[in-house]
Amino acid sequence: MTMSLTTESARVLTGMYAAEAEYLAAGGPGEASFNLLASFFSPDVELHQADALPYGGTWRGHEGIRRFFLVMGEVWESFDMVEQKFPATGETAVVLTRIRARARATGREVSFPLLQAITVRDGRITEVRPFYWDTQAIADACTPPTPPV
Repeated sequence: MTMSLTTESARVLTGMYAAEAEYLAAGGPGEASFNLLASFFSPDVELHQADALPYGGTWRGHEGIRRFFLVMGEVWESFDMVEQKFPATGETAVVLTRIRARARATGREVSFPLLQAITVRDGRITEVRPFYWDTQAIADACTPPTPPV
C-alpha cells in the first residue's frame, strides 16, 4: 500500500488497514481480539455488503463488524489485499483494492477489484459501501456445485 496522504480519512484508513493486517496475522476472527480494529470504527458504523454475496446485508455497530469478520473467515480461506489506491480522500474516501482470495467451500481462487466508499467522521469510520464488479463470479467461487440427482 503506497500513500502520501495527510487528510484525517487517510490517517484513519491507514491505521485501520494496518490494524486489520495485525488482526489477521494474529489469527483473525475467533482467534485475535477485535479490539485491534474497534477503535477505528464508530460505535454505530454501518457496513453495506451486496446481498448476492455469502456475507451480504448490512452489518451495524462494533458487534456487526465483528460478526462480519467471523463470516468472512468462514467463507474465505485467504483474502489478500494485493494492491490499494486511494484516489480520493475527505469525509468520504474512495479506496480501490485488488483482492486475491481462496474460497473455503470450493478451494477456488478469484482475483477481483473492489471499490469502497468509506465515510470518516470525528476520527472514526461511520459507513462502508463496497462496490464489486462481478458479485456473481464471487458468489460462484464460494458455492460448491450441486450434485446431480
